[in-house]
Amino acid sequence: MKTLYETTIINTGGRSGEVHSPDNIFNLEVAAPAALGGEATTETNPEQLFAAGYSACFNSALEFMMKKHSVEFESSKVTATVRLGVDPADKGVKLEVDLIAHVEGLDLETAKKYVNLAHSYCPYSKAISGNVDVTIEVI
Repeated sequence: MKTLYETTIINTGGRSGEVHSPDNIFNLEVAAPAALGGEATTETNPEQLFAAGYSACFNSALEFMMKKHSVEFESSKVTATVRLGVDPADKGVKLEVDLIAHVEGLDLETAKKYVNLAHSYCPYSKAISGNVDVTIEVI
């Protein structure tokens, strides 16, 4: 596979630590959310980081598909909700994702068509296919 972009992030301390790039351009404190036994803080957590990455990547894929097919639209928005739940298969933990997409300037059926194309194109969607339950709603 030809590499188009590469990045590296380092974690120390797990959920009660920090993440940073080797050049320290990216540097965030991470903490377990209160629901997982942590303290209420303004620090981020792995699920928020995943939701941020997935929503941005999916929206980029959506806009790419619409531009590729010369579809005129005003704007698009993708909201990702990431849940960490109990995996019924082994009682461990498992991610679930809900994506809500909205394309301003398109009718619902056309928007659904391009959201489905984006889902088959998005690298995040491809990476988690078959491993993470993803539901998609177009509004």
